Amino acid sequence: MILFVVVGVGIVAKPYISQALARNASVTELKVEETVSWLNQKGAFGNQLAAAALKRTKKEVVYDPAYYQIPYPNGDVPAGKGVCTDVVVRSYRALGVDLQQLVHDDMTQNFRIYPQLWNLKGPDTNIDHRRVPNLQRFFTRSGREIELPETSSAENFSFGDVVAWRLPHGATHIGVVVPGPGDRRDEKWIVHNIGSGPQWEDKLLEYQVIGHYRYAGSK
Repeated sequence: MILFVVVGVGIVAKPYISQALARNASVTELKVEETVSWLNQKGAFGNQLAAAALKRTKKEVVYDPAYYQIPYPNGDVPAGKGVCTDVVVRSYRALGVDLQQLVHDDMTQNFRIYPQLWNLKGPDTNIDHRRVPNLQRFFTRSGREIELPETSSAENFSFGDVVAWRLPHGATHIGVVVPGPGDRRDEKWIVHNIGSGPQWEDKLLEYQVIGHYRYAGSK
């Protein structure tokens, strides 16, 4: 059973509501299925992660940064709720990679290496994996952190890469790189939740990129 606690979370990944309320007309459920099928045929972990992220866009999710007490391991907030980090966590979990457990295990052994931003004395399995700075540190330590060039270019990214951004109002944000829809398949788009649920959008370089990661699960 998931117990909801009415407590402010601090910084999870605060919503930055897009001005465009309607999704791009070229993004349809049919194109989601077509692109997922195309990615699955290509194999490779990154393509599978991109496919899992695209499937998230078919879910109805209300942006909710509240603190929840959840099971461990493989715990999750209610399916109809979530933030940007939950898109990443749920996409990895669809491939059998539990970031809740992996982040907790690493934080238990290396707590002081992780960002000390929330006045905590130790790890918290309910929220640690739902905070962007913690995921950044984990991916840096356990995966591959790709150096950011002076000038960002979509060519530097691959499908299934995880990207962290700094939003205009200062909050951190995170998402997964995926193909564009239809005849734009070779373009690098993203799946992210910036306030309106998981969205498939051409916004990879719209925000300040502060982290670029590639992680194929624990060895």
